[in-house]
Amino acid sequence: MNLFADIRAAVITSLTAMTQDGTLPEGLDFANVAVEPPRDAGHGDMATNAAMVLAKPAKKKPRDIAEALATKLAQDPRIDSAEVAGPGFLNLRLAPVVWQQVVAGVLAQGTGFGRSDMGQGRKVNVEYVSANPTGPLHVGHTRGAVFGDALAALLEYAGHVVTREYYINDGGGQVDVLARSVYLRYLEAHGQEVAFEDGTYPGDYLIGAGQALKDKVGDAYVDQPEDVWLAEVRGFATDAMMDMVRADLADLGIKMDVFFSEKSLYGTGRIEAAIEDLKGKGLIYWGTLPPPKGKIPDDWQAREQWLFRSTQYGDDEDRPVQKSDGAWAYFAPDIAYHYDKVQRGFDALIDVFGADHGGYVKRMKAAVAALSEERVPLEIKLAQIVRLFKDGEEFKMSKRAGTFITVQDLLREVGKDVTRFIMLTRKNDAPLDFDFSKVTEQSKDNPVFYVQYAHARVMSVLRKAQAAGLPCTDADLTTADLSLLDHPAEHALAAKLAEWPRLVEIAARTHEPHRVAFYLYDLASEFHGLWNRGNDVPTLRFLQEDNPAASGAKIALARSVSVVISAGLGILGVEPAQEMR
Repeated sequence: MNLFADIRAAVITSLTAMTQDGTLPEGLDFANVAVEPPRDAGHGDMATNAAMVLAKPAKKKPRDIAEALATKLAQDPRIDSAEVAGPGFLNLRLAPVVWQQVVAGVLAQGTGFGRSDMGQGRKVNVEYVSANPTGPLHVGHTRGAVFGDALAALLEYAGHVVTREYYINDGGGQVDVLARSVYLRYLEAHGQEVAFEDGTYPGDYLIGAGQALKDKVGDAYVDQPEDVWLAEVRGFATDAMMDMVRADLADLGIKMDVFFSEKSLYGTGRIEAAIEDLKGKGLIYWGTLPPPKGKIPDDWQAREQWLFRSTQYGDDEDRPVQKSDGAWAYFAPDIAYHYDKVQRGFDALIDVFGADHGGYVKRMKAAVAALSEERVPLEIKLAQIVRLFKDGEEFKMSKRAGTFITVQDLLREVGKDVTRFIMLTRKNDAPLDFDFSKVTEQSKDNPVFYVQYAHARVMSVLRKAQAAGLPCTDADLTTADLSLLDHPAEHALAAKLAEWPRLVEIAARTHEPHRVAFYLYDLASEFHGLWNRGNDVPTLRFLQEDNPAASGAKIALARSVSVVISAGLGILGVEPAQEMR
């Protein structure tokens, strides 16, 4: 049930009739005709731009089209009035029965209310987190993890088939640094004093890995040269860190479908195959890059190497894929990884990167466009920084010093649900301030509390209704006389419920799960407003113990609110509260 889509269909039907009776010319394109909530609720329940977008191609005044359309729509029993406003906007007011039908639709469809088939089963790969396996996840990783997971859930809710994927960056030099760091902790476990130099990681999180390595190999690597132990310790350390990452993800409520190892691309011919594919398309050539813009370094010199013609697909310059000594450039395994994704048959790819990867976007999009011959779109979403505040002061993170704030630190402080919700209260590409004092306060200014409080209030109503012998089960409520929902404040709450299916499709289409968090806050606000009005107007209270029929209708409305809140929180990965403590 999508009321906005239904009313838009009525508008299109009326416009079609207007072309048939000669009011409008034949051949008009109705694709840009929209039906939306008005910016000012006082203007009506819905508004359409039909007259504005059709005036020029129809060679008619917008108001003339709007007035004719209003006459047609007035014949629809769902529409109480259609009023022309301004230069030609058309504001619609719907009949009370429409809002009653919305409540009935929510109760009948349950968790299916708002689900969409707009994705039509298209296969989408969402890659997110993909942190280097050099330590536990920190707060910066958390935002990308939560955003990617909510986006994947949103796309599934809207009818896509989603694969959640983590790319393990275990093929680069940073894993050698990790191995050396674990080796130092291994020596420390044997009672030696060590110094963390040359960029090694001094964090305490490696102490356990050093002890585990000692337990596994004893003193076999003590005082041995690096060529004896590096390869083995590298694999051991990577596995230990990935176990830590998987545990962090699980505690965040995230379960990946695929963990893809960068290391698996080396020595297997997979990088070579991807580059050969580009060579076969004439997109790899032997050449030199121009000097960097601005001041040229004293030691800069042009070097011939194999380059990818990424400028052919919108990049600022061509990119190296293989150096003159035969070593692969950093970009090559990423090309091969995305070549693998394309070959797996995905219809669309989404990568969630950290804020520091902005310069990598154009080249990666160019590579996928070339590899897929522009059949598979790649969208890259950047998760901007998170600033932590506590007691009025900002927390700082320093991974090298081993003093960064981890996911576990965050979860111990506020828990999974608060962490996830707050991480989704800003658009992904906007910086986010995470204030520990604000996210735990019980006030309207704390969005996660305000939404959870609304759901908990509904659960309280249901418990009290059961104790009083009033209708409270979903089976009871589906037979309630919803015509008794006759107050404008009740209609306003039902109207907000009606926006949910439309919101889901917009959020899924734009890849913006934060819209779900915003909507839930607005729905909670509408619900709390009705609840508070009941303090002054007894007939608006959800429990009418002397009138079971009215109670059934009002409890049905409240239950509908909890159904939609629960569905929205499910997309965000948050458990709905049953009661507030």
